Amino acid sequence: MYMAPRAMTAIEQADVIVGYKTYMDMIEPVRLKGKETVTTGMKGEIRRCKLAIEKALEGFNTAVVSGGDAGIYGMAGLVIELLAEQDLLNDIHLEVVPGIPALAAGAALLGAPLMHDFAVISLSDLMTPWEQIKERIKSAAGSDFVLVIYNPRSIKRDWQLGEARDLIMKCRDPDTPVGIVKNAAREEESAHITTLSALNESQVDMLSILIIGNSGTKVIENKMVTPRGYIEKYGERSQ
Repeated sequence: MYMAPRAMTAIEQADVIVGYKTYMDMIEPVRLKGKETVTTGMKGEIRRCKLAIEKALEGFNTAVVSGGDAGIYGMAGLVIELLAEQDLLNDIHLEVVPGIPALAAGAALLGAPLMHDFAVISLSDLMTPWEQIKERIKSAAGSDFVLVIYNPRSIKRDWQLGEARDLIMKCRDPDTPVGIVKNAAREEESAHITTLSALNESQVDMLSILIIGNSGTKVIENKMVTPRGYIEKYGERSQ
């Protein structure tokens, strides 16, 4: 639904487009016409990026597609690591094209929950040990950051969200607003606001992100807002 203009241009100019199947399916077929496409499934990230590098070395303008922003839980970092491993960073022109991350698209659907400091944490323990994730949750929650939770729940990981919520509730009011956004900036997107204590884990999946408010977050006419402090500091003077 949303695509940054520069990202759209990069796809149009590419000879070869490489990506995870789900994200490739989101690109309009007309934009793939006449191009070579390389698609792999989950856990094929390294193979996918190596194939992209091979195509670039053959002289093809190659685009590696990620969902949201390639530099936020995307493929940009892996491509750079693999190029460095092969001592190719000076031989291949690399451009990381910014996109619209799910946290930005999701926040806009909810209102303005990220107006103040926030922390982003993925609950996926595929790359990061769960014990380390737990420590990050406790640190961020205890510091009163608004929390953005990526990869909150999957079919195999159906227990971590509940444990994460229990950790957060040790230092947050049970009525803290929580925004649940599914398919942000995609077809069938949805967003609704609940509370930490009323959070229904069954409504959350891998296509969802959660935004958990801090001590100042409130709901104004069904809009989730974390005040920056403008009214408190300047309100009387602006009248």
